[in-house]
Amino acid sequence: MSDFNENPSQLPPPQLPAQLEMSSQNHDDSSSQNHDDDKRSLRRRFGVVIVAAVFGLFGGIIGTYVAQDANLVDLGNTEPTTQITSAPVVVADDAGPTIDSLIAKVAERLADSVVTISTTLSDESGGGRGVGTGVVLTSDGEILTNAHVIEDASEVVVRFAGETEPRVAKILASDVGNDLALIKVDISGLVAATFAKPGSVQIGDAVVAIGYALALDGGPTVTSGIVSALKRTIETDSGALNSLIQTDAAISSGNSGGPLVNLKGEVVGINTAVARGDSESAANNIGFSISVDEVLIVIEQLRAQASGVERKEGFLGVGLAAREDGGQGAIITNVQPGSPADKAGILIDDVVLAVDGEPIDGQAGLVAAIRDAVPGQTVKIEIFRDGKRLTFDATLIARSE
Repeated sequence: MSDFNENPSQLPPPQLPAQLEMSSQNHDDSSSQNHDDDKRSLRRRFGVVIVAAVFGLFGGIIGTYVAQDANLVDLGNTEPTTQITSAPVVVADDAGPTIDSLIAKVAERLADSVVTISTTLSDESGGGRGVGTGVVLTSDGEILTNAHVIEDASEVVVRFAGETEPRVAKILASDVGNDLALIKVDISGLVAATFAKPGSVQIGDAVVAIGYALALDGGPTVTSGIVSALKRTIETDSGALNSLIQTDAAISSGNSGGPLVNLKGEVVGINTAVARGDSESAANNIGFSISVDEVLIVIEQLRAQASGVERKEGFLGVGLAAREDGGQGAIITNVQPGSPADKAGILIDDVVLAVDGEPIDGQAGLVAAIRDAVPGQTVKIEIFRDGKRLTFDATLIARSE
């Protein structure tokens, strides 16, 4: 150990691997043997390459035939192909009718009972053309539509589903106040629409509006929604409309006169108006239809009018004002002496809340309710007076011209 410390530069020789050490010592004696071994090794490697090439060739040929037999490769087709490797698309089983399929069935059921109405207008503005919708009432050609659809028309034509040529229609009667009109075409064998039972419509009922919105090409436009409210009253250019169904089913110009139907395919109303927003208010999906309860009454009045019976409106004999305190009803501002209102005991400042059970919300509602009644009819008028609700019976007379 002391020698190593004193001569730090003298290190032991490196230890080489035993195998290399042996080959170095025997290199001269075995050089010829190694040469023969190199030849044999080369021949073995060449043989392995040839065998691998042969097996590769046969494997490729066999693979091609297998692929062709499995329709994966078409040797005679030079067009590029795409192999489908994804899982099959899952298709649902038929689980019965859905809401969408019910709407389609409703539209199909009404297809032959809804018509497009085109008019040639003659008015002070110089005339023009208008388009609306109608509902077939009878197999011999009676059709119901809105009065404003055929108003000022010098010619009215009707086109049925599947037809290319229009048919001339005759105006039988019109009720501007209720916005309904009766026209007729000279044809038989038509499919009449079915009307729902009066009083059967409820808030929340699913409904479908059908009509020729915006006079678009093709068949009628079909939209769906619900009954949003009942017994609405609105004011129009022609007066007031009451007992209306409010719906969120889309209604547009051209839908006028078309049916609002339930999912049984029964007509519950005739589409007539839509609320539009202005600079001070917004309106979305608020459409109105004349309810079947009102429609069935007016149809008979129109038929009577078409037969020559003069239509006369009821008269109560009061002046009216709107409430400005946010409450419901219309305020009586005047009572004509000897009028039905005077005889019934109605007084100035009474607030009219309802007529025959139909709520009155403003002047227009009372005007419409009395107008729809006929002379000689007795109506029940509910009044709010001095904190009490009172009911009076008033027998109407004919309105004088």
